[in-house]
Amino acid sequence: MTKRPGVSFEFFPPKSEEAEASLWRAINALAPLKPDFVSVTYGAGGSTRERTHATVARLAQDTDLTPAAHLTCVDATRESVIQVVRGFRDAGVKHIVALRGDPATGLGTAYVPHPDGFQSTADLIRAIRKEGDFEVSVSAYPEKHPESPSLDHDIDVLKAKIDAGATRAITQFFFDNELYLRFVDRVRKAGIDIPIVPGIVPVQNYKQTAKFAERCGATLPAKLADRFEGLDDDPATRALVAAAVAAEQVNALAEQGVDLFHFYTMNKADLVLAICRMIGVKPEAKAAA
Repeated sequence: MTKRPGVSFEFFPPKSEEAEASLWRAINALAPLKPDFVSVTYGAGGSTRERTHATVARLAQDTDLTPAAHLTCVDATRESVIQVVRGFRDAGVKHIVALRGDPATGLGTAYVPHPDGFQSTADLIRAIRKEGDFEVSVSAYPEKHPESPSLDHDIDVLKAKIDAGATRAITQFFFDNELYLRFVDRVRKAGIDIPIVPGIVPVQNYKQTAKFAERCGATLPAKLADRFEGLDDDPATRALVAAAVAAEQVNALAEQGVDLFHFYTMNKADLVLAICRMIGVKPEAKAAA
């Protein structure tokens, strides 16, 4: 890899003082890598609304990082969502990751829009763009959304979000690069030209990652399971393997011309720091005095 790729990092808002301290240790450790932006997730049904706002506001006010706030419209009125958007705007946030959100009844159950809410993510995006000059990122699914009848339908939904004002798509995590590359090829043939940024998840815990993958319909290659077999009680070796697996995946994508990567950090810095160093992303050397 010759060109330094662009990277972004995703965090989730803390639930306790201890978790908050851990989050900011991770943020401070990753900040010297100068990511394009850092995003903060938004819980189902807005369950982390206040914590998300507090975290992105602190990022905007107390760091040199560019924060992106996740926002969902599930189980919320239009007015309440718009108030959140205005709160982000007033806090200095200029980038929103607009998502429909999982049904409050759980992933896999039918989504029912709030009677006084937004009917779709595209509707949400149009409202966000009316409230200010926001950059808007959206989700994309190389293996299709679990609720979608087909990949073609998914691509139609993505096109609708772009027509509404989305400027970037970030994918669900995946481990088979061919699935991502084929998806991007189909998206380009459909006339979509915004960046389709691959979502990369370092495997902090294989069993936990496997559960996440099952819920969202992501394929787990057999060779991935083989690499982590027998490492449940060996965290040091597991971390080495996880960093190598993710770096291998990213380097292979870079060889195909991919130059932007979004890392799901799980609020931990060590693995992401190791992976970034292996793909050529490291703090800039300080000039000699």
